[in-house]
Order: sequence, then structure tokens, then C-alpha cells
Amino acid sequence: MKKRKIYSLDLRRRREGKTHYKKRLKILISNKPRLVIRRSLKNIQANIIAYETKGDKVLLSANSRELEKLGWKLNKGNLPSAYLVGLLLGKKAKDKGIKNAILDLGLNKSVKGNRFYAALSGALDGGLEIPHNPEILPPKDRITGSHITKYAVKLKNDENAFKKQFNNYIKNNLDMEKFIEHFNQVKGKIEAEKDGK
Repeated sequence: MKKRKIYSLDLRRRREGKTHYKKRLKILISNKPRLVIRRSLKNIQANIIAYETKGDKVLLSANSRELEKLGWKLNKGNLPSAYLVGLLLGKKAKDKGIKNAILDLGLNKSVKGNRFYAALSGALDGGLEIPHNPEILPPKDRITGSHITKYAVKLKNDENAFKKQFNNYIKNNLDMEKFIEHFNQVKGKIEAEKDGK
């Protein structure tokens, strides 16, 4: 602690490592709603948030648990599910007349092709206009989950390793070789809703 009687402290949320105020100010200056993406091991959450003086207001929200209603039976925290959450949010935004947003990753590190950018890719495909560098988006084959299918096929020779890695899928009687087909079915349902079908 400083020896002087008067000293200034950083704002509480800055001290706790919850808010980077300079970064937040740059985002707020755009005067556009923010696309806020957060993740956990088993869930992806995407929100459209608008700044208000009394506090931020959540305009729209989508998370990977909503995918269950559309028939998604696979992991809800992986790259394909992040894309589908972004697509679902993009559909909701289009229905509400929200066209533009600014990506807000908060204090998360920006890593090319990760789940945050998969959700961003979904939101873009859903109709939102968000400034971005196309190079940061994951390739389409990873978005569809082909890397997961390839890994499952590779592990099939080692039964113990396969059961350990894909036990939840085995319990649900899911064929890992049909991962991409399942992804496309759920994506088709979201796009059908988007088109008002």
C-alpha cells in the first residue's frame, strides 16, 4: 500500500479482472449493439447487448441448450454447436430488425478459428453485419465437424480410447460417422425458421 494518505484505486471491476474499460469504451463509441459471446465446457452463450446509461440491456439471447429443441444430440460446447448458436442468434436478430453489431470477446484471448469465431461465422451467415477479418473464421470443414468425424474413425481401432472419448454419443446411439449429416439437419431447421417456413 502507498504511504501517502490520498491515493486512487482502479475501478472495482478492473481490479477484479472483469472489465477492460479502454477496450469497452472503444466498442461503445461505435454506437452499435454488441455481439457478446461467452463459453463454458458444455455451453455457448451469445447475446446482442445494447448500452444504456442505467446498465447494459440484453436485446436477444441464444445458447447451445436451445439446440436440443431442434434435435441437436451432440456436444453443446464444441465448434459446430458454437456455429449453430451464432446462426440461431443471427436468425433472431434478423426477425427483430437488428442488422449490425460489434463483436465483444470481453477478456477472452483472440485465437484464430476458435469457438468464438465459429459463433461469429454463424451470426454472419444468419444475416448480421459484423466488422471482422475473414482470416480469423474457422474453415467450413471444421464448422461442420469433419475433424471430429475423422478423429472418431481414427479411434475406432482402439475400442477403449473410443469409448472413453465418445461415451456420451455411444449412450445416445449416435453414429459418429454421421456427425456432418446431423449437423446439416439441425442447420437446415434453423435456416428454415429464418426463412419463415
